[in-house]
Amino acid sequence: MFPEMKRIRQRLPESECLEILKQEPRGVLSVLGEDGYPYGVPINHWYCEEDGKIYFHGGRIGHKIDAMRRCDKVSFCVYDEGYRREGEWALNIRSVVVFGRVAFIEDPERVAEISRQLSYKFTRDEDYIAEEIRTAGARTLCFALTPEHIRGKLVNEA
Repeated sequence: MFPEMKRIRQRLPESECLEILKQEPRGVLSVLGEDGYPYGVPINHWYCEEDGKIYFHGGRIGHKIDAMRRCDKVSFCVYDEGYRREGEWALNIRSVVVFGRVAFIEDPERVAEISRQLSYKFTRDEDYIAEEIRTAGARTLCFALTPEHIRGKLVNEA
């Protein structure tokens, strides 16, 4: 179902793909939007090592949510800041694309925990996090991406 990479030498090992998913704060979630048009949106995420799922949060309504309710298949692309080899102008970027299915999370305690873990990518201020969960928690929708296929590669811009 998922084609093999053509440039196999650029392929990243799975461990490196998971490290990128853990470290990078955001990526682009792509869904099947209105009238079959793809719709990609920048979004922050949390990769949970315990269950291997990628978690997201946001508002309860909108184009992205409507699209996922119609079709649970999505892709999620994450890439790092890149680096330059000494003496080269070209940027080397590691990217990961995850294909899978999303499921909405209804349990308020789980939504609070996911929101907390997502917040840790940006701050460790427990008071701030607790206040955000208290004030916005009831309006927050969380969903999980269960990966079916993960592929990463290193691309040189030259």
